[in-house]
Amino acid sequence: MSASAPVRVRFAPSPTGFLHVGGARTALFNWLFARRQGGTLILRIEDTDQNRSTEASVRTILDGLEWLQIAWDEGPFFQSRSLDAHRALARRLLEAGKAYHCFCAPAELDRKREAAEKAGTAWKYDRTCLRLPPEEVRRRLAAGPAAVRFEVPEGTIAWDDLVHGPTAFEGAVIEDIVLLRSDGSPTYNLSVVSDDIDMRVTHVIRGDDHISNTPKQILLYRAAGIEPPRFGHLPLILGTDKKRLSKRHGAVSVTEYRDKGYLPEALFNFLALLGWSPGDGREKMTRQELTDAFSLEAVNKKGAVFDEQKLEWLNSQYINDLPAARIAALVRDDLVAAGLHSPDLDEGGARRDWYLRVIEALKARAKLLGDFPRDLRPFLSDEFDYRPEAVEKHLAGSPQSGGAKTSDPKTGGPKAGGPEAIAARMAALRDALAGTADFTEAGTEQVLRALAEARGEAAAAFIHPLRVALLGTAVSPGVFVILVLIGRDRALRRLDRLIAFLRK
Repeated sequence: MSASAPVRVRFAPSPTGFLHVGGARTALFNWLFARRQGGTLILRIEDTDQNRSTEASVRTILDGLEWLQIAWDEGPFFQSRSLDAHRALARRLLEAGKAYHCFCAPAELDRKREAAEKAGTAWKYDRTCLRLPPEEVRRRLAAGPAAVRFEVPEGTIAWDDLVHGPTAFEGAVIEDIVLLRSDGSPTYNLSVVSDDIDMRVTHVIRGDDHISNTPKQILLYRAAGIEPPRFGHLPLILGTDKKRLSKRHGAVSVTEYRDKGYLPEALFNFLALLGWSPGDGREKMTRQELTDAFSLEAVNKKGAVFDEQKLEWLNSQYINDLPAARIAALVRDDLVAAGLHSPDLDEGGARRDWYLRVIEALKARAKLLGDFPRDLRPFLSDEFDYRPEAVEKHLAGSPQSGGAKTSDPKTGGPKAGGPEAIAARMAALRDALAGTADFTEAGTEQVLRALAEARGEAAAAFIHPLRVALLGTAVSPGVFVILVLIGRDRALRRLDRLIAFLRK
């Protein structure tokens, strides 16, 4: 390809399953490279394996790309619709004397390969059919179909990889390449080269697992009289155990991460930094910042570790930046499914402003969109449980945590950390909150701290059980923010509930 030709790259998934994160990262790097170079991204669906390709997989791939907002400029093209062009290229190579007919039965080749394996030796096709005289080839063709093989020439096949640098394979170790099977169907390497030529692809950016195909494809380009594109091979994505990412590491489909509550902006940002970095320590970057900084030369040559904890952290940063109204729209369906939604929460509804203030309070601690239905429940319903960890940490000694109502051996009164003492504190707090005229964040905090001081106790001894009473959780946003959002009447009822729970 001419060095001055406009950049044209392609993402070419096989529709035999979902869009996994490795494929999404490849698509994203192609997109970033094309945008950085002012080029074109082509989407090509490589569906020539009709036994495994499905329309559902195509839809899943397109959905994943659209959700990540990786927009292609041309396509989607379907490889299966270009079979005639693939066969035409094979015929050109035959006519040029660079390919030949092969009549060897698959079973015969398997037998030879197995025999070599038993003998502990490497085996490649022995060119039995290359040595056939022309009249024998014609006779056999008249009797039945044959495969077509490309004759791999001697010598070194070298290229300057955009990621790995100078890379080379010896032709002597490469088996003559099957171009057409005996049924006339094109093979992967032929189809890819034919399509890339027709689509004027200038750069091929794909995973390291394709690197062994590259010397074969370079030979086919050159045999067709075409200068090969530039190649860049991306490092594989690894799990935290440094093994290739797979289902055993958890979700590997882009749509699974969507369904788990990740934002597309967060996953896009995370994948862009998986094996590449801008070199200045930035971790949260906009699409434009990523585009401006991206270069294939800065891609790491080693495998990149997929750390979902880091993805969660990044997702939390993006959630915290979202307006509450957008979060409300994103979690609406989940609230409906949980039976927590009501029309007065929607735009124009009576509780809309209050609802957005609740979301604003909760979003700083949210890691996933899926956290919101759980965390919103105590605000939208009085039916919620005290979480076991909250009971254990802040109500230790309560009947539900396995403790007993014991007395302090020194005073004879309720044990300071026991359920009776906690109930007494909450009863005193309830009365103080019921009587205050200033039910604001500042006003309620002043009431609680004054009560604690008057009793000679730490404010934390009141704050933590209050949080459990209001939300059932061990941690939350500021308790006085929560107290005001819950409202006086509901807060008093929840304190009554907690007191009853403690005194069982």
